[in-house]
Amino acid sequence: MMRTTATAPAASTPQTSPSTPGLDDRFTRALVGAAVGDALGGPVEGWTPEQIAERHGGRVTGIVGPWYGEDWRTARPIAPYHKGDGHVTDDTLMTHALIRVYEKVRDHLDAYAVADHLVPDLLSPRWIPELEAEALPLQRIFLAEKWIVARLHYGHMDPREAGAGNIVNCGAAMYMAPVGLVNAGHPEAAYAEALEVAAPHQSSYGREAAGVFAAAVAAACHPGATPDAVVDAALALAKDGTRSAIEEVCEVASHHDDFESALAPMRAAVEPFDTVGPDYRSPALGARRPSRLHAIEELPVALGMLLVGGGDYRRTVLGSVNYGRDCDSIATMSGAMAGALGGEIPADWAEAVAEASRLDLHTPARALAQVAREVFARDLDRRAAHEEAFTALAGER
Repeated sequence: MMRTTATAPAASTPQTSPSTPGLDDRFTRALVGAAVGDALGGPVEGWTPEQIAERHGGRVTGIVGPWYGEDWRTARPIAPYHKGDGHVTDDTLMTHALIRVYEKVRDHLDAYAVADHLVPDLLSPRWIPELEAEALPLQRIFLAEKWIVARLHYGHMDPREAGAGNIVNCGAAMYMAPVGLVNAGHPEAAYAEALEVAAPHQSSYGREAAGVFAAAVAAACHPGATPDAVVDAALALAKDGTRSAIEEVCEVASHHDDFESALAPMRAAVEPFDTVGPDYRSPALGARRPSRLHAIEELPVALGMLLVGGGDYRRTVLGSVNYGRDCDSIATMSGAMAGALGGEIPADWAEAVAEASRLDLHTPARALAQVAREVFARDLDRRAAHEEAFTALAGER
């Protein structure tokens, strides 16, 4: 069903006020919000809403412990990670790594920046909360992210083509919030840059989702933005199955203001576009293959939960967490968008996640805000030079 597109925000930028967070505040809320959502979703990732409710005696309302309790290290040998107790996952590790790339380049990024800076970062020891040890991020990230290192560091692929052949999933989209923030207020630019940054990692609808998510974060930063405006900005840029999935899920979400009633209808709405299938831990044979008809599940659901929650951070993220399946990534995305809109992250959640994960969640946001200011100044200079050259060429002096 077609959503009615709302009128775009006015081009003029209103002055910020105590009720209208400025750039630094939005960056902090978006990035802290993403990390907290990630940590809340991690321990229930892969399960259904029904299984989550049974395991926890009801819906998850905050930070919880590992699904398998004290057996977290051995219960699933393929994933010997301490998910829970406020530990962030690879979503946040990759997000912070991309911020460090921006700190080095201090300009817009391209596929070569991923090869030159992100790959070495993944090969540099860091504290890994889920391993409770210092290790290479490469040793924690999922197989689809290890692909970046295999293709670029060992395979010496052209960075602009390295994503082709990888399993198509949300791996690139989950850490694209920094691209949206650097392009705050300019969804079209965020979309284009994220497609370039995601090129070494993903193809097809996985790469498309990265672009659309970055655009949504950029749109959320616009003063006066609403959840509806964020969805409309995403729909204005999304292509193929990604656009259709967002449209269908958000149409369903628009009829709910409580996530409990929205869980099953939203899953039903996204299911025709999701290649993984009903059993998240046993993907279907056609799962994660390139397609113009399909979409990742996480982004449409994150946008839907943003609508259901009315942009309120707590409601948006808890809806994302209790949806289950890949809910750490869903909550990472919805948390970033709700934070960029100005949503208040519960202080006790943020403090607990920072302490448990041994991470400074605020310094990366401050660093990225400074980079964004520098990039904006560079963009103004580039625009002025372009205008001067075009005017001279057009003979309109």
